[in-house]
Amino acid sequence: MTRHTIRNVIGAGAFVLVGALALTGCGGSSFDLPSGVDGELTSSDDALTILIGSSGEAETVAVEEAVAAWSAESGVDATVQVANDLAQQLSQGFAAGSPPDLFYLSTDQIAGYAGNGSLMPYGDLLSNKDDFYPSLVENFTVDGEFYCAPKDFSTLALVINTELWAAAGLTDADIPTTWEELDAVAATLSSGGTAGLAFGTEYQRIGTFMAQAGGGLVVDGEAVANSSQNVEALEYVKAGLEAGTFAYASDLGAGWGGEAFGKGLAAMVIEGNWIGGAMSNDFPDVEYVVAELPAGPSGKGTLQFTNCWGMSADSPNQEAALDLVEHLTTADQQLAFSDAFGPMPSVMSAADAWTEANPDLAAFLNGAEYAQFPPNSDGASDVIADFNAQLESLKTGDPASILDSVQGNLEAVVG
Repeated sequence: MTRHTIRNVIGAGAFVLVGALALTGCGGSSFDLPSGVDGELTSSDDALTILIGSSGEAETVAVEEAVAAWSAESGVDATVQVANDLAQQLSQGFAAGSPPDLFYLSTDQIAGYAGNGSLMPYGDLLSNKDDFYPSLVENFTVDGEFYCAPKDFSTLALVINTELWAAAGLTDADIPTTWEELDAVAATLSSGGTAGLAFGTEYQRIGTFMAQAGGGLVVDGEAVANSSQNVEALEYVKAGLEAGTFAYASDLGAGWGGEAFGKGLAAMVIEGNWIGGAMSNDFPDVEYVVAELPAGPSGKGTLQFTNCWGMSADSPNQEAALDLVEHLTTADQQLAFSDAFGPMPSVMSAADAWTEANPDLAAFLNGAEYAQFPPNSDGASDVIADFNAQLESLKTGDPASILDSVQGNLEAVVG
């Protein structure tokens, strides 16, 4: 069996998952594995199990149909399982010695699983490895080893309520491109129970300002949480909160930025491209536009979020698993996923087609050129969780003190 069994298969509802089909013609692998990995890719008659954490029925159906298409062509039985708690079920699978062959893997999990030998670092074996956005490859690189294929990604942008915008006397020419302009329009839009700008009480939103100031949590492998750039960013956010022109979504009585936006509690929010599905489903009458986030003192900045297709080091059929990953990450297949449930393709070759199909969302994809990603060191997620807890009191707290605390915690897990 070759690694390149099928390409460019699309069509919702066009395929039916086949039953147990024999894998024929697959002998020992001839692939050279990445440095530090012994032996060959495994090959067997075993079926594949794929564990995903789904955002809903649309994503579940799309993945099931894509896997079914590959299965029908390759002759390899494959089953998609939807996790109720992906992190927990994945951990339990590894602990029990029966992990799935392929699975969604987040950036905050990769270092831990890579460190204990649970993952197969197959990234350099991908025929399309050079098509992935470099920053996404970096997301899933641990100790110089590219572990797994980014399955898709999202960035953050500025989402603007066009009705409230026009009612405030603002036009397209007023869409903010700098912090100063953002301050001005947020003040203009703040009225009664509506905040000019809202966002979540978390680094995963406020970190955009840190990037725009030239900061970040980790730069070139070094913890830099308490840099002067980050202090400047948090002081800027604090000033907006104090003025009442910026607000946390939770302080407005909303569970997240999208809810605050949909209910008219905020005229602008910092959110990702997943907001489109929420608006269509829950607030279909709210009209909005999406713009790139305003530049800060150091220029443009945003955050990106992604998962990869992790592969178990103990999978008995890694050759088939690799072939399936290559099918799932083709430009055409990722465009089909985007159409079905909203993520942006992780391959650069799909950019033009995605932008043509989603011209109103182009700002999200434009952010890929300058997006930062949360640190992926083992334990970094705990540091960020503590940071988020401290950000709850930013309005009355001291940015430098908060960041000094984060720095100490981050130094313990980075490097």
